[in-house]
Amino acid sequence: MERRKVLIVDDDKEIVDLIELYLAGEGYDILKAYDGDACLSILRKETVSLLALDIMMPKLDGISVCERVREKSNIPIILITAKTQPLERVQGLSAGADDYVTKPFHPLELVARIKAHMRRYTELNPYHENGAREIIIGDLVINVDEHTVIKNDALVQLTPKEFNILLLLAQNRGQVFSSEQLFESVWKEDAFEQDNTVMVHIRKLRNKLGDDARRPKYIHTVWGVGYKIEK
Repeated sequence: MERRKVLIVDDDKEIVDLIELYLAGEGYDILKAYDGDACLSILRKETVSLLALDIMMPKLDGISVCERVREKSNIPIILITAKTQPLERVQGLSAGADDYVTKPFHPLELVARIKAHMRRYTELNPYHENGAREIIIGDLVINVDEHTVIKNDALVQLTPKEFNILLLLAQNRGQVFSSEQLFESVWKEDAFEQDNTVMVHIRKLRNKLGDDARRPKYIHTVWGVGYKIEK
């Protein structure tokens, strides 16, 4: 089995080396970069399974890197931030990040998050049911096994979190899910600290699907309750 590659990007070389030490012990191949430009250069040459990315970096900041990566890839992205302001977290999630850790952090916390995202992205189809390979909703074709979404014969680039939100709603059409239920189902964490994480992901998902929240074709808002896809 091919070893999976994790790209660690931080201008603090000691942090990068420390993360590398822990991840290498888990069997991952590690690629390292110390600024945003170097990160993008590596991604053009290498097949990477996950990106752990510092926000504050020289040449190109992590938010900008995240936006550029999302133009071509849906690999899991974990942001590493030294700040705790909600606005920065929202900016990161809006740019396409799947998760974040706040400095200072214990390397084992980051390793646990990396393993969890890697497992969901590469090994599991957590919402697969009844052996269905495809779910068709209007002009959308959701391939459960390949984790892809096709709209009018064009591939829609979704992050793993966006895909799993869409898949959960699609496999339970007619059922309303609150933000807390979506967070706990997709993020596998308690929802008491989810802030507006789900709302940000829903907005990004709608934009990518070309779904107008005022006249939705796919994701409907049930005001004061949550979200659903109609039967």
